Amino acid sequence: MNALEHCFIYGIIDLGYVKPEAVTDITKKLVRGGIDLLQLRAKALPIDQVRTIAQLMVAITQPAGVPFILNDYPQLLTEVPAEGCHLGQDDGSIVEARRIAGRKIIIGRSTHSIEQAVAAQQEGADYIGYGPLFPTPTKPDAAAIGLSALRNLHAQVRIPIFCIGGIKESNLRKVTEAGAERVCIVSDLLTAPDPYAKVRAIKADL
Repeated sequence: MNALEHCFIYGIIDLGYVKPEAVTDITKKLVRGGIDLLQLRAKALPIDQVRTIAQLMVAITQPAGVPFILNDYPQLLTEVPAEGCHLGQDDGSIVEARRIAGRKIIIGRSTHSIEQAVAAQQEGADYIGYGPLFPTPTKPDAAAIGLSALRNLHAQVRIPIFCIGGIKESNLRKVTEAGAERVCIVSDLLTAPDPYAKVRAIKADL
């Protein structure tokens, strides 16, 4: 958890938005811009290609001191020196993921309600993603859960909470005023004409 204490902007390089050959360039831009934490989400790729891309990314993030998280694939953490992995609600237990990784890692859990968030904390998650707050093209079938529970959520959950789902520079102030302390941003970073400048602007506004 200490590694996440000063992480406020969590970026996700989702290969639904970014072509594999563009990952290195956008990773460098986000890291130079000041991203605090970075995840690779590669749902549709074969595991060998995920491994290769993750190795390219971690070679950029580690020298910069930016924790790198793999979405799923705890088994790759025996080969890729990522700091951790992120699990969805249906991706197995945190204990099992730690066992598979075979070393000390950061594990996050996606949550969609206060009940799931509390359960993730009790299960031993190092952080949670909470959302989607707004409708999002990244997960078009997911129902938005809104902002109303954020203060209650932060009162009950003591591990870092990264709010996610449709968050962008234009609505960031509304999200933080509702009680969010940390945010995860996907499409607004990945579709920006200048991802470096976008991270800088978002960090300045948090």
